[in-house]
Amino acid sequence: MFAFLKTKDSGLPPLRFHNTLSGKGEDFESLKSGEVKMYNCGPTVYGTQHIGNMSAAVFADVLRRTLEAWDYQVKQVINITDFGHLSSDADEGDDKMTIGLRAAGMDISLANMRVLAERYTEEYFADLDHLGIDRSKITFPRASDFIPQQISLIESLEEKGYAYKTSDGVYFDVSRFKDYGKLGQINLEGLREGARVKENTEKRGPFDFILWKSDDKLGWESPWGLGFPGWHIECTAMIFTILGKQIDIHTGGVEHIPVHHNNEIAQAEAATGKQFSKFWLHRDHITIDGKKISKSLGNTIYVHNIIDRGINPRALRYWFLTAHYRTQANFTWDALTAAQTALTRLQRVYLELKAAPRSIAPNARESAASDFKQAFLGAMGGDLDTPAAIALVWDMVKDQEISATDKLEALTLADTILGLGLSEERAAAKLKVLVQKDLPKEVQKLIEAREEARKAKDFAKSDELRNQLEALGYSVKDTPEGQKIFKE
Repeated sequence: MFAFLKTKDSGLPPLRFHNTLSGKGEDFESLKSGEVKMYNCGPTVYGTQHIGNMSAAVFADVLRRTLEAWDYQVKQVINITDFGHLSSDADEGDDKMTIGLRAAGMDISLANMRVLAERYTEEYFADLDHLGIDRSKITFPRASDFIPQQISLIESLEEKGYAYKTSDGVYFDVSRFKDYGKLGQINLEGLREGARVKENTEKRGPFDFILWKSDDKLGWESPWGLGFPGWHIECTAMIFTILGKQIDIHTGGVEHIPVHHNNEIAQAEAATGKQFSKFWLHRDHITIDGKKISKSLGNTIYVHNIIDRGINPRALRYWFLTAHYRTQANFTWDALTAAQTALTRLQRVYLELKAAPRSIAPNARESAASDFKQAFLGAMGGDLDTPAAIALVWDMVKDQEISATDKLEALTLADTILGLGLSEERAAAKLKVLVQKDLPKEVQKLIEAREEARKAKDFAKSDELRNQLEALGYSVKDTPEGQKIFKE
């Protein structure tokens, strides 16, 4: 797939990521040459996943595609949490699956938890498909399928003196793990001032976390009685079972850094005495109108809302990539519409190039295409700088010194890594040429005005009118016979 990267003038640039563990950029090198073991925090499937959740999946997908471009074989795992994730990451509140069962009017039982989980897992899978994520390359373990492994891991921590039993379960003793909080350089002393152990609990310290939650009505049998594993131990047990005791990359949202991921590190490294994950990468939040996405605020947006508005869900993926993964991005419908317009234009360019005869442009410069590839790969290899990569794509498309043949190859490279769907046949199949009589009056007037601008060689005005047409969902192709109008 990436044979055209092997030319003597297009060697792969260094691959660097910002490692949350060190707080700085580092050259990437896997534990085993040519292979990457990667775990991406997945959804708790008690409801439909909103666009903020889906941004994490797109980020992980682009990361995998980039690693593959650098010739790594990637073993990727995204967990499906179907029990044990309490409403507070600090082990308080109701299990989110229980909350989901109540909302669905279903009796609370392990069997119904699984039914509900599978319902929303299928929704999640459908959204992944809409966003261009190849599920065949990912393993999706359900936490409830790994109960014996979780129990075994907790027993191991008990034997090593890292766990203690209370009347409400088994806790990890953070005081025994001297490096606790090293991820994100958490200031534990500062947090301690506002974190007191509640008087009605038997926790020894404010940061001790649940490994096994006792429950006299719901759960599985264990050495500590009926109950269920804590959320944090689920991930570690699945990673140990599927990927091994050490992995190359662990990702998640920035909200996971202070508690969930530091807890994972503590229990994993306490159990093995080895570094758990070499690299930790975290995606920042998506906000809506400057506010955190929240059902209580009523500002939750789902992929199906986007489809219902007639917007290509790949436009959401494009919009995600216009911001760096480590910066907060604010969603608006106007921004998504602009992303749809840009993606439609890029798809049109790709289809036109694919249909064009292979020839060298009069002003083509052989090194120009190579320069683009190196710059594009440099952006992606430089901590997944997708905004810079997309800007380079547009510069390349406009560059008169790059031949049509080289542009098509360059766009194929960009599409393979960014996953915008430019090469998918379904994009071409949706295009319909419209004759003038089929056009709405508003569109007809814009077409006529653009024709006048072209005759007057007012290309700035012509481009402005093209943008207006594309904002209305129409693509324009200039041909010797005149303008041809396409509708998505």
